[in-house]
Amino acid sequence: MARDSFLVGLIGAGIGPSLSPALHEREADRQGLRCLYRLIDIDVLGVRPEAVGELVRAARDLGFDGLNITHPCKQLVIGHLDALSPQAEALGAVNTVVFENGRATGHNTDVTGFAASFARGLPDVPLDRVVQLGAGGAGAAVAHAMLTLGAGRVTVVDALADRAAALAAALNGHFGEGRAAAAGPDRLAPLLADADGLVHATPTGMAAHPGLPLPAGLLRPELWVAEVVYRPLETELLRTARTLGCATLDGGGMAAFQAADAFRLFTGREPDAARMLADIAELAAAAGTPEQPRITAG
Repeated sequence: MARDSFLVGLIGAGIGPSLSPALHEREADRQGLRCLYRLIDIDVLGVRPEAVGELVRAARDLGFDGLNITHPCKQLVIGHLDALSPQAEALGAVNTVVFENGRATGHNTDVTGFAASFARGLPDVPLDRVVQLGAGGAGAAVAHAMLTLGAGRVTVVDALADRAAALAAALNGHFGEGRAAAAGPDRLAPLLADADGLVHATPTGMAAHPGLPLPAGLLRPELWVAEVVYRPLETELLRTARTLGCATLDGGGMAAFQAADAFRLFTGREPDAARMLADIAELAAAAGTPEQPRITAG
């Protein structure tokens, strides 16, 4: 007999403004399902990111059907799972955990979510040279997505040199030598001067981490700028880029499409991604975030 009731949640830091509960619960309601989606905020609990394993075990023991995982736990959670999907294993990052028969399996819907959003929102931009800020869990996903979409070369810039180098090496191993490179923030100016576009994949710009992730003077009108942050939909980076005339992509599409893929994993039901995309714009506007006319895991 098909189930019609699900208990899921989100583990991360500073996740109070997350729209994931409403996204999943709305889609469940439309499908005649009951879905209770709980926020498990490590900041509120006063625990370190390394406690993610204990939180996953507690959720499993309490009868949760699954969890979304977000910053800063997407990589830390891996050591506490029983199995990984091939994509999550390749990425080295997990944003969705499904509990079944006492086992916890990690998946990653960020990569498919970002790819779907980018193909929809920036379908005709040049992709020869892409600079990406951030090599964490979201960064691994969007870099894979960009190379899958046909980017010629992705240069990953991160303050942690070892993390950027490890991601670039993994990307080259998966997509072929020379498709990815690593660089430090001191190389941003010359890299962006020669780039087609910028992908931003750090927490800077989130409601809990406001501000610009790079000097505004490094942006220029010819660059396209893609954001993974979706709360708020218009980050300071996007607002600055739009003022300059850059083509931009906010994080709403990635949030909607990755949530749709996670919903499928949690419930076994096929979500309506278009409805969930509309939900993001409506929910963000209702929460006081300006809705953008064009359309970042949780």
